[in-house]
Amino acid sequence: MAEAHGGYYLPQPSHWPITGSITLFILFFSTASWFQGAAWGPWGMLLGFALLLVLLFGWFGTVIGESEGHLYDAQVDRTFRWAMAWFIFTEVMFFGGFFGALFYARIFSVPWLGGDDVATNVLLWGGQALDWPMHMAPGLKDLEFEFMPAWPLATFNTIFLLSSSVTVTIAHHALKEGDRDKVKKFMLITVALGVLFLLVQVYEFHHAWTSENLTLASGVYGSTFFMLTGFHGFHVTIGTIGLITITARIYRGHFTPEHHFGFEGIAWYWHFVDVVWLGLFIFVYILA
Repeated sequence: MAEAHGGYYLPQPSHWPITGSITLFILFFSTASWFQGAAWGPWGMLLGFALLLVLLFGWFGTVIGESEGHLYDAQVDRTFRWAMAWFIFTEVMFFGGFFGALFYARIFSVPWLGGDDVATNVLLWGGQALDWPMHMAPGLKDLEFEFMPAWPLATFNTIFLLSSSVTVTIAHHALKEGDRDKVKKFMLITVALGVLFLLVQVYEFHHAWTSENLTLASGVYGSTFFMLTGFHGFHVTIGTIGLITITARIYRGHFTPEHHFGFEGIAWYWHFVDVVWLGLFIFVYILA
């Protein structure tokens, strides 16, 4: 357990960093081995995930204990805020790369390949006219798919996520006002909206893959669609787990109106995934 010496936070030596390094090595090495055909790969990956859960519960539990023990001062609070801000910035760059790939494919690559240039369209595609999203292309049976419309599933999910941003904000203001019953109610609503979003997205993916012939192999449209929406769904999953954790902590009496950055950090992250979804809804669904 860390200690506060004269108001200055000084963490004690911990086994969690080396445990995390070993856990991630086992997880990634086993996954890579599984992809290469190793029979023991799936079992090693399951072991890695199990160790990861132990790591998360143990390390986060230590941090929560230090926070509730009032060992963190204003300096530590600023450190957490800057760390969360930089983490979200890296996520902005992560999604920016995928949005950039989508933009380049739509604006430059597909028109170039589908134009009159002999060195590209005629030689590579036999003179066939190609246009985004390149579905039902003549003679290209593996590209015969339906692109995903904005209505109704994506629209409903947009409503769910935007509503969840409102409810988590209401919960945050209630926490600052000391109204814990209101915090609990609106956090439960926020978690429910996050879970509902994920359920709709799972149904959409299954429908696209099985009924619309839209897969990762469906040309550049299929790969960008699943990469963007899939990684966003992964982030919503992480955010929902965070919301559930924060809600459980609220029921255990954690956080005060003056001391609740753990709540704020998850709220920041949740607002971020909501903003990313708005970009996806516009550029992947509406402007498809």
